Order: sequence, then structure tokens, then C-alpha cells
Amino acid sequence: MGLAVVTGASRGLGFESAKALASAGFDLAMIAKDPSRLNLAQQKLSESFPNQKFTVYPVDLQDISATRAITEKIAANEETPEILMIAHGVMSEKMSKTLKTTDQEWRRVMAINLDSVFTLVNGLVPAMVDARKGRVIIYSACLGRMSGPGTAGGLAPYRISKAGVNAFVRNLAHETGLGSRGILVDAICPNHSATDMGGPDAPRTAQEGAATANWLAIREFNPGDTTGVLWEDYEVVPW
Repeated sequence: MGLAVVTGASRGLGFESAKALASAGFDLAMIAKDPSRLNLAQQKLSESFPNQKFTVYPVDLQDISATRAITEKIAANEETPEILMIAHGVMSEKMSKTLKTTDQEWRRVMAINLDSVFTLVNGLVPAMVDARKGRVIIYSACLGRMSGPGTAGGLAPYRISKAGVNAFVRNLAHETGLGSRGILVDAICPNHSATDMGGPDAPRTAQEGAATANWLAIREFNPGDTTGVLWEDYEVVPW
């Protein structure tokens, strides 16, 4: 198999996706903020899959200049990815309503949840397009929908950043031919999962939350199949 780049790979949904892609035979370039946790995740995967390559790239994805630099380093040091799995993210503060959010909180959430997504895609996906082979899966959220739960207000930076991710996916999918040129681009809603963000009492496990993203990464895709949308539990949901 080829290379998969996974962000948020040290824990939670990102680690579950990294593990699933390793199980499918991919080498991994693993991105996360905490070097010690990232190295531990690398060690776990290396023990489980001793014949594969797991390279770590620690970076604070809130720092867009550093994110650009690490993206350029991956592009220079690794083969062209076949999969870009963007699984990192941050929740906004509990009381972060539109009229109460500070500039600092707004920029923190937007930088991590949306700006870094652009930087990673902008830096890594052109080579995938040239190769006419690649899949981009971005963890979004049902709270970013413009219908249903996405219109309820509150958590403004988080909801709006995830709405931006959904729009970003749709736009990029059209720009790359909706699968006709070998590139698939999709967003997924993992639902409330037991991660550091979701908390231990969440109704589903991290493995369950990552399942749709992992399926999208390796699903069989035929002409006329759907891409460029928001998925939840293997189904397309309106956004």
C-alpha cells in the first residue's frame, strides 16, 4: 500500500483512523501537537504492525506558519500520499456565543479547525491531484450543519469553523471533478464520541466515531458514486 497522512494521530478519533489505515496496509505520517503522546502512538502502531513505516511530525496546528513548514517537510520527505485524513480539532469555550466570544478565542478555534485544514490540503493535495489518486477525509461535525442542530446557536467559533469545513469540502470536491479525476473529498460527522473532547460519558466509542471516516478512506468508488458531501454513519446528511 501507499502513504496515509493522519492529523490528530496521537489520540481519540485520529488514533483510531491511524490504526485502521495501518491495518489496511498503509504507512503513516502522523501529525499531532504533543510529541510524547505522538511518540507513544507511533510505538503502539509499530509494535502491532512491525513491517510498516510510522513517521511522526509534531506540530501545533494553531500555528499556521509552523503548519505550513511541517506540510512542506512531509511533501519533501515522504512519497505522495494516497490518503489525507484530517482528524484534529478543538471545541470552543462553553459560553462562546457570537456576541461574547473574544478575538483570541475566535482565532484559536478558527486557526485549528479551519485555517490549518486549508494549509494541509493546499500543501499536500496538489501532488495527489497530479497523481490522479487520492482521498481527502476531514472530520467535521453535525453542529456545523446549516440545518438541524447546526442552527441552534452557541459555541459560535466551533459551529462556524465546522460549517466552513463543510463548505471547504464541497468546494474542493467540485474543483477536483467530484471523483472523475481520481480524487475524493468528503467530510464526516463522528457524533458524540468518548474522546478527550467528547468526554468519558459520550454515547459512542472513539472506534465507532471513526468508523465512517475509515470506510471512506478505503471504500470502492465507481463513476456516479457520491463524494463532496457530509457523511454520518455511512449515510449522506444535509449540511
